[in-house]
Amino acid sequence: MNEVVRVSEAASMALHALVILGQQNNRSMSVREIVEKLPVSAAHLAKVLQRLARLGLLDSVRGPRGGFRLARDPKNMSLLEVYEAVDGPLRPGGCVFDHPVCPAGNCLFGGVLIAAATQIRERLATTHLSDLPVSTNGGNERA
Repeated sequence: MNEVVRVSEAASMALHALVILGQQNNRSMSVREIVEKLPVSAAHLAKVLQRLARLGLLDSVRGPRGGFRLARDPKNMSLLEVYEAVDGPLRPGGCVFDHPVCPAGNCLFGGVLIAAATQIRERLATTHLSDLPVSTNGGNERA
């Protein structure tokens, strides 16, 4: 079955971590520092951040004061770019099945699935890391 929109745990981690990094004024943060703000596995987050560094979204800084920082200004990095770096292209689909099954081509959902997926894609494309506030309660909020 196709999904209208799916956000994996890795993509959610990436989005949240990069928003946090975007608030650091180009200061590097270690995985441990980020995990203090996000209730996620340090090992999984490290793998996600390493992948984003290989793709050029993050810079990896070695050494005792090392960690990760954004490779570009957060005003120039959309949520869609981060999402697609982890989960691949976001393609709005219209049918929950692998091929349409509704009689005479009339989907029982009408155009609502395509409209919802298109709206989500547009929101991700037009929202930048700098547009989002960071939680100040130590990661106790869930998105």
